[in-house]
Amino acid sequence: MVSQIRASHYMIFSISAFALFILMSYYASTNNLTNQLHTHITKALHHHHRQKTSSSLGELNSTKNELNGANLELNSSQPHSEVDSISNILFKGLVSPAGTVNSSYIQYLVNQSQADAGIVNIEPQKFANLNSTSTKASTTSTTTTTTTVAPVKKSLPSLPPNKTSIDTSKGVITRDLYESGHIDSPSQICINDGEEIKLLIIITSAPAHRENRLAIRQTWGHFGTRRDIGIAFLVGAAGAQMDDTLAAEKDLYNDIIRGRFIDSYNNLTLKTISMLEWVDVYCPKASFILKTDDDMFINVPKLLQIIEKKQSDKRTIYGRLAKNWKPIRNKKSKYYVSPEQYKPLKFPPFTTGPAYLMTRDCVKDLYNEALNRTYLKLEDVYTTGIVADSLKIKRVQVNEFLNRRIAFNACNIKKSVSLHMIKPPEEFDLWKKLLDASVKCK
Repeated sequence: MVSQIRASHYMIFSISAFALFILMSYYASTNNLTNQLHTHITKALHHHHRQKTSSSLGELNSTKNELNGANLELNSSQPHSEVDSISNILFKGLVSPAGTVNSSYIQYLVNQSQADAGIVNIEPQKFANLNSTSTKASTTSTTTTTTTVAPVKKSLPSLPPNKTSIDTSKGVITRDLYESGHIDSPSQICINDGEEIKLLIIITSAPAHRENRLAIRQTWGHFGTRRDIGIAFLVGAAGAQMDDTLAAEKDLYNDIIRGRFIDSYNNLTLKTISMLEWVDVYCPKASFILKTDDDMFINVPKLLQIIEKKQSDKRTIYGRLAKNWKPIRNKKSKYYVSPEQYKPLKFPPFTTGPAYLMTRDCVKDLYNEALNRTYLKLEDVYTTGIVADSLKIKRVQVNEFLNRRIAFNACNIKKSVSLHMIKPPEEFDLWKKLLDASVKCK
């Protein structure tokens, strides 16, 4: 039976990868690019075949779905787009403008599909380098092996090898997973600790989402040119070549923060904690902080109007409030939460993750307390629900935070603060409608 499952697994993976190869080959402009893609995908398949472990049919189907969709995005909380041109392949990081195939990124996609399917437990983990040593870390219900990181060097980290596997469903303290500090930090975003910043916007972005970041910079991100508004993107690591691409983008725009975590769905909470740490260290005097995603459209003028009415508020998080949500105990679910991670039958009220706003006096306490609690990959539930509730931080419903997709008419746009699942080309359409002074709304 095990051999049959392995054979089926390998067949599904091979067919899916071959389909991806055919799709990219169709758009390739030279035989050289096609040959490179074939070589590296075949190599990744071979590596996968050697390291795969037995899994259930449900896990195999999960892997199949990931690869059949030509899923090149790393942050699965954001919408996926298909590869529809050579320029999109370049944006996704598979091929450099010079025509070189990014082999480490292809291998990363293979490894990530394994992790999402549960074939290999690549859960949130600390970065390891050649100088790291193995230690024992006590958790709430188990003892696991982690790595102690040597002093950080200026050189860029590469994707950590899959040597340490941590099953967070057993209950792991977040401090044992989080690596503090940042690889890159924009110098001009928060001058003098952000004492003149009225609104700081941190956009969590997947490394491969260059199109999303460009669209935001050219539309609502333009408000970052104001001296009282700061805007920056936060990403994690995704392999050496992708990290080099991000470093070049950071040097060009100087608006990218890079944390010390693998950029994946399972690590979204680590991403939010990295944001809190960065704000606490580099921008502690900013009055309000908006956390949002790179598939969002933010009506900054409307948000500033709301902030003006909240100037005297303390220890408050604003957004789309979710109440009476229950943990999903189905182990096959993407949103599975074990009793070891969270025992109560209901989550505390929380603000949904696509966009939420907080007063600056929340930041340090949220950061410190988040490190001391049992890890949960549902970042909004964890940060604005479980952690905020333990700190007695208020969560307040603001109706203008929609955090969903709506009809794109001008009045809808002008009345809302946050729209979700926005594709890069749509950012320009919404931006134009927001600025259209000829439209009068009731």
